Amino acid sequence: MSVRERLRDLTRTPSERDDAELQQQAASEGGDDLSALAPRYPACVCGTVRAVTLPPRRSVPALVAEVWDGKGSVNLVWVGRRSIGGIEPGTFLRARGRVTTVKGTPTIFNPAYEILPTQ
Repeated sequence: MSVRERLRDLTRTPSERDDAELQQQAASEGGDDLSALAPRYPACVCGTVRAVTLPPRRSVPALVAEVWDGKGSVNLVWVGRRSIGGIEPGTFLRARGRVTTVKGTPTIFNPAYEILPTQ
């Protein structure tokens, strides 16, 4: 490790260090870079669930999980679900599906997912 890298590590905040570790773990698990997702293409995303919400809608329930990989985020939406066991803030997961953009946010509807252990 060079002197420059050591100085950079010393000046990082704890959240920046956590984000860097999360980026490394997401890359090692085979996840795509969330900040570079392209609409209408399949993607494999890895990251930590930051928030889980159930939007108020009258007709069809939908569970929304925001996944963060340390660099960018994507929303995973399960239509027709009110809850999924294990999907909660802090969970590290891998999800696969086709990317779309909803209100400027990359979104994957009804993704296949795996809950992974954190390192």
